Amino acid sequence: MDDVDEIVREFLVESQENLDQLDRDLVALEEQPGSRPLLSSVFRTIHTIKGTSGFLAMHRLERLTHAGESLLVELRDGRRTMDQRTTDVLLAMVDRVRDLLTAIERDGTEGDVEVDEVVALVEAVRAEEPQAAGAAPAAAPVAAPAAVAAPEPVAAASAAAAAPVAPAPAVAAPAAPVAPAPAPTAPTAVVPQPHPAPEPPAPAAEAAEEVGHLRVGDSAIRVDVDLLDALMRQVGELVLARNQITRLAAAADDVTLVRTAQRLDLVAGELQEGVMKTRMQPIEHLWSKMPRVVRDLAATCGREVQLEMSGGDTELDRSLLEAVKDPLTHLVRNAVDHGIEAPATRVAAGKPAKGVLTLRAYHAGGQVVVEVADDGKGIDPVVVGAKAVERGLRTPAQVEASAPGDLLQLLFLPGFSTASAVTNVSGRGVGMDVVRTKVEQVGGTVDVESTVGVGTVWRLRIPLTLAIMPALTVECAGDVYAVPQVNLLELVALDAQRGGTAIEHVHDAPVYRLRGELLPLVSLTGVLEIPDEATEGSSSVIAVVQADHHRFGLLVDRVLNTEEIVVKPLSARLKSIGAYAGATVLGDGRVSLILDVQAVARRALHGEVEAAARRAGVEEQLDHAGREQVLVVGIGEGRHVAMPLQQVTRLEHLRTDEVERVGGREVVRYRGTILPLVRLDRMLGAYGEEVDELLVVVLTRGTRAVGLVVREIVDILEDRDDQHSDVEDMGLLGSTVLGGRVVELLDVRSAVLAADAAFYDEPAQDPDDVSAVLGSDLVGAAR
Repeated sequence: MDDVDEIVREFLVESQENLDQLDRDLVALEEQPGSRPLLSSVFRTIHTIKGTSGFLAMHRLERLTHAGESLLVELRDGRRTMDQRTTDVLLAMVDRVRDLLTAIERDGTEGDVEVDEVVALVEAVRAEEPQAAGAAPAAAPVAAPAAVAAPEPVAAASAAAAAPVAPAPAVAAPAAPVAPAPAPTAPTAVVPQPHPAPEPPAPAAEAAEEVGHLRVGDSAIRVDVDLLDALMRQVGELVLARNQITRLAAAADDVTLVRTAQRLDLVAGELQEGVMKTRMQPIEHLWSKMPRVVRDLAATCGREVQLEMSGGDTELDRSLLEAVKDPLTHLVRNAVDHGIEAPATRVAAGKPAKGVLTLRAYHAGGQVVVEVADDGKGIDPVVVGAKAVERGLRTPAQVEASAPGDLLQLLFLPGFSTASAVTNVSGRGVGMDVVRTKVEQVGGTVDVESTVGVGTVWRLRIPLTLAIMPALTVECAGDVYAVPQVNLLELVALDAQRGGTAIEHVHDAPVYRLRGELLPLVSLTGVLEIPDEATEGSSSVIAVVQADHHRFGLLVDRVLNTEEIVVKPLSARLKSIGAYAGATVLGDGRVSLILDVQAVARRALHGEVEAAARRAGVEEQLDHAGREQVLVVGIGEGRHVAMPLQQVTRLEHLRTDEVERVGGREVVRYRGTILPLVRLDRMLGAYGEEVDELLVVVLTRGTRAVGLVVREIVDILEDRDDQHSDVEDMGLLGSTVLGGRVVELLDVRSAVLAADAAFYDEPAQDPDDVSAVLGSDLVGAAR
């Protein structure tokens, strides 16, 4: 971008924003073919890009948008109506425009992006006999047919068109000549792609649009995101200094210092609020891509889906918008693929053929709540429980004792799925552990409600921001911890006289009767594994907190203060403990760890499950030593091979004709790099017929990657060391029994080294990063 001048920079920014809106408008226009506002919005956007690209000598972009504009003229003038084929080619044009803009942003040129194919598609639609939109015959000749339209020089026409809608005043002056150039008379001077001149808007309307555009431009500026992030960090430091000065002023007998501290508190608070507002963006930015996603998925899956969205103006910190983008997309894909039934199935069940997918956002309890709801078949808790028993995740007794809501929570277990077959889109439940992990990484929660035959609601609760948050500081065993106030419900003091009797025990689990209800208690010292001699029953306060749908009491020694804290990231070593969400510096200069209430709840609940299991005499269900999840693949001739799931990054489908050779090895161009391939069937002596498409299991380590070519994905199962055989062979470590049949164990290291001898020289990848990729790519494809 440094080599691109300011005019091009402004053009790229505005065009990228307009393209997101264009996707939505085109999908909406397909549903409402007669909507003049939608058609006018689409036409203006394409007309603007075409005109400015002509002035900036971006010829391929100009040619592409010129073809699209010609088709839009026919729609605007009533000579054609919007249908699915027209929408498809216009969306293809938008995608190619986006590719061109990406190339221009990269190096200032249109690169190697070709437009001939898309232009041909648009022209093919234009060549078809149009279906009249019902306009009166007299209205048809508004624009001359393309065959007899007076040709005009492309550069002059584009520059003139750019004048009213140019992104910067510097464009307007040289762009439009005083009068249009006369049409050339010599046949050789005719431009190859003449187009009908669109009817100009009424002067008054055009002037109103221009004035409105200038007012918006004059009242807003663009600020680099890095500058906002730096400003936010400085405000965070100011808040820390404010907290320290406020504490000093409270301890000092100095009226002037107190007044100064109060003034600083006021100014810092207003500055903090202002900077926070600059980082807030409406969730509409995230939703703008969803109509296109839903439309394409519905076509792929053979569904009819109506998307409804509300609360798009609900604002979130921009960093949180990025964090929830993938989880939200995953939930939408699941809803379309496995939530909403096929039209025939819905009609047979007495439902409308077209399903409804609803996205809703709103503020509640200091958080933003995002709901993804469908009116599909719902999720049967009985099926979920049976699948949990089948996979050994729960015992029949545990499932029998669980409420339907608790069974639905099993969907968030790693690798859990109720899908009966592999799909290329998604699987209900597959990857939901990653959805929860990603949401909880930003301090949020995710929950699910479902009614069989009625539908499913996935609900995400997300904090407004991660930079600065209100928190309660507590002391436990001499250390100070911060509890986010968004999780805090109330505080209960245990006096010295009643402290020993107020806490009861049910099957050795401590509880407290709070207004007639038993509240489970969790000792913070127990969760953090602090030695007993450091505490000796000193807990005197119960902090009642909420995590997901669980409410419990956190036992601490004493409450210190409530203050706004600045969240600092943790080192990888502390983060791996899994009980802390971050760190902060308190007003007295001490460092405090911020508790991850969701992680604390999971640890405590896991302990309760273990205790219940032991009481039921099923200790063998808890012995997970020597177990790991494996990906089982087919390599042909009926042979199945297993490899550790944690080593797998993603699955890819590649065409056979994409494979090239370097020396004696097969490679493909993949994500900007060269990916070496290993055909497991040939390596292990199972030869089969050549296929047109390769299924590739991708393994990554640092910056290097290797692809293992397999025939099919069979399943994800749990393997036990005590079932392994000692028989080894070339490329194998032995065999085991999985799913009732013998499965060979792949020597992954030897397979990888056969393709890339330097693969294991790279540092190992962070397990958290690997699991994030697994959920979004691998598990979604495998289920």
